[in-house]
Amino acid sequence: MATSTKKDQRREARERLHAEREAAARRAKLRGRLVIGGAVASVLALATVVGVLAADSSGAGDYEAAGKPFVRPAHTTGKDGIVVPYGKPDAQHVLTIWVDPRCPFCAGAEQGLGPTIKEQADAGAYRVEYRFATFLDKSLGGGKGSKRALNALGAAVNESPEKFMEYVHVIFENHPENETDDKFASTATLLELADQVPGLRTPAFNQAVKELTYMAWVEKVGQAFHDENINGTPAAFIDGKRIILNSGKGVESITPDAFKQLITDSRKP
Repeated sequence: MATSTKKDQRREARERLHAEREAAARRAKLRGRLVIGGAVASVLALATVVGVLAADSSGAGDYEAAGKPFVRPAHTTGKDGIVVPYGKPDAQHVLTIWVDPRCPFCAGAEQGLGPTIKEQADAGAYRVEYRFATFLDKSLGGGKGSKRALNALGAAVNESPEKFMEYVHVIFENHPENETDDKFASTATLLELADQVPGLRTPAFNQAVKELTYMAWVEKVGQAFHDENINGTPAAFIDGKRIILNSGKGVESITPDAFKQLITDSRKP
């Protein structure tokens, strides 16, 4: 009996040792899986972060608004000040114009019709409501010109609607021939162009252009273009009725006389 007991004890000891070795092997294998799994998870997490950063950077100029407080320029209207009005507040009619600062067709419309639009607004024929898009920055490969020009225009309207109107005209009069030329991304260029508007280069204006004070506002203004499903620029409406500003011959606008007639016809009941 004693011998049998010793044999049993030795067998049990061998079985326990075997069981312990198998358990140890399982634990080691599990630790290896966890290490590998953790490494994979880390790589995936890093890839996700890189992807997010890449996605964020693909929105041209978006990062320039990041962290900036929302500052609404004076003399703007609508939710968050996304509308820049010009003219008599009690005008019976409203001319709405959507433009992108980098758009050559917008430049053609402003160059051909800007003085006429201002003249008619001053006479009370309608109130102009400028609306802006900034989609060309992203569409043309990630520039900054549309948004930085709009930030400068926000600084101009903060000075006065009159200075804004003059600066709009200067911006489009000095539009690059090729829309891929990101000319308005240059702070120096925007400030030099502002020299053409008497009295615009105040310390507040200069600071806003240099420090991109209105970039959070720019984001809201540009987003409204997409929210309202406006397809392309320039887009113009008189009392909500679409009118065409370009002649169909390149970037040229229709003539001032044709524009006046179009406004008259569009206001008829």
